[in-house]
Amino acid sequence: MCGICGEYRFDHQQPSLSRIERMLEKLRRRGPDNSGSYVDGKLAFGHRRLAIIDLSERANQPMVDQELNLVLVFNGTIYNYPELRRELSGRGYHFFSEGDSEVILKAYAEWGESCVEHLHGMFAFAIWDKARQQLFLARDRIGIKPLYFSLDNKRLRFASSTQALLAAGDVDTTLDEVALQMLFTLHAVVPAPHTILNGIRKLEPASTMTVDARGSVRQRVYWKLDATRPARSINEWEWIEAVHECLKRAVERRKTIADVPVGVLLSGGIDSSLLVGLLAEAGQEDLHTFSVGFEDSQEERGNEFEFSDQVARRFETRHEKILVPNEEVLQRLPEAVDNMAEPMFGQDAVAFYLLAEQVSRYVKVVQSGQGADEVFAGYFWYPRMHEAEGDVVDRFRQHYFDRDHEEYLQMVSPSHAGKDHTASWAREQLTRPGADTYLDQVLRLDVTTLIVDDPVKRVDNMTMAWGLEARVPFLDQELVELVARMPPEIKLKNRGKHPLKAIARGLLPDAVIDRPKAYFPVPALKYVSGEFLDFMRDILNSEACLRRGLYQRDYVEHLLDEPEQHFTRIQGSKLWHLALLEFWLQRNVDAAAVPGNA
Repeated sequence: MCGICGEYRFDHQQPSLSRIERMLEKLRRRGPDNSGSYVDGKLAFGHRRLAIIDLSERANQPMVDQELNLVLVFNGTIYNYPELRRELSGRGYHFFSEGDSEVILKAYAEWGESCVEHLHGMFAFAIWDKARQQLFLARDRIGIKPLYFSLDNKRLRFASSTQALLAAGDVDTTLDEVALQMLFTLHAVVPAPHTILNGIRKLEPASTMTVDARGSVRQRVYWKLDATRPARSINEWEWIEAVHECLKRAVERRKTIADVPVGVLLSGGIDSSLLVGLLAEAGQEDLHTFSVGFEDSQEERGNEFEFSDQVARRFETRHEKILVPNEEVLQRLPEAVDNMAEPMFGQDAVAFYLLAEQVSRYVKVVQSGQGADEVFAGYFWYPRMHEAEGDVVDRFRQHYFDRDHEEYLQMVSPSHAGKDHTASWAREQLTRPGADTYLDQVLRLDVTTLIVDDPVKRVDNMTMAWGLEARVPFLDQELVELVARMPPEIKLKNRGKHPLKAIARGLLPDAVIDRPKAYFPVPALKYVSGEFLDFMRDILNSEACLRRGLYQRDYVEHLLDEPEQHFTRIQGSKLWHLALLEFWLQRNVDAAAVPGNA
């Protein structure tokens, strides 16, 4: 797990090492163990390393393979690298390191651009093919690892974060109209290739990009999720047993493929608790688990310790509980925002940031339960969508959209208004072939797109800000492919996530299995009052916000007058949305534009 960056020139100019160094400085927290750069004519690479597999210097990057004439920068983990290494050794390739990075180079030499189809894991990488003078970029199937780029007719730059690209300079920082609308209607999800800034794009999940010396760009999608029923009829218990075996393999891979200890982020819900149970079932001893909680509010409890404590006691883990006072949430919020590659509305972003800080003092790698709700239909809106009738977009909109288009037009200034991009995009995505039922369409959209730019991105950003690698077994490729073909009715049974509850019965405490679905609670950012309301009011009334002119002032004042009365359909604070975007722009875009900061 690392931070990567690079520049490829098409204009006969040399790439700037000083720009690479500026990008590397912004990536330093993603890779505190080593820093390296590489230059070859019109191409320059930079790499910050978090050493997880093969801790020796031989695995440092940029990794140069003199024999193959290839150079690599890589962020992620390849869980099937031992099998691939044996296969490639049998084909005559010689290895000089023991980790997964070199396997990617050999795989590219053997299979070319199709190498990604052989890789099982989470990854974003770039390969410089010196003989062809060609740059190859790739991103994993689910988009767990980020890959941003800035492209014009002079050069391509890429990096693991937008902050790194902004530090390199020459980026168009005007707001992307499509991204802006999706940000406020899809719970801060901005699907690739868009970002909130016109000058920065992101490579789509399950995609590759090949760039030649003339600046010609070719992109390819190498994987699509099949959400249709298999030809052979499978009964419910066969499905559950298949899920059990697949999940056990996913958890085991994420435990064993590391040369450092692996812990678990234990929220107290069934997802993370099941990871602990499966690890214990597999013989894991002395497991380190971590939970975080916040101050209660009158409306909501701020922690789930009563459940995580039960799991920790049952499996005798080394358990660390972290209780964060509200004053620390507000005090540390600017740091969390500085480490968001894109604006994130999820209230648990700051929670993960503060949790990761503590966890990184004990371990370098953790397993986390992200993705289970989307894969196994655990949220309250799925059965409502399933039972609704009518137009595909209307069924989705009435249970998920944060704002309808009419409200969005009331929120933004006329210069930022436009057509209903979100509805058009949702219709195109939901009606793609390869899904048998409406809920299959919705869950496929969630797993391949919505989750990528909400919880997955949030966990990656906030953990990597502390040099902590988060592994997500519920988003294992084989598990996702298996469950996508399962009849939705099986997933929806027992208030959702039925297969996981069936697997957990007898392994976990019944209280953890039977409790209602809960969410990572940060009450102070949901029920806004006191210092938090003052904080948001100051942001939205700041000179920078007024000068930007993004929001219509009557809409802002309406939310400020009754901040606790305006929630989205999935219970987010609308006021927090406005304040967070403005604060992110001030901390990241405006700050980068100040002379001497770039």
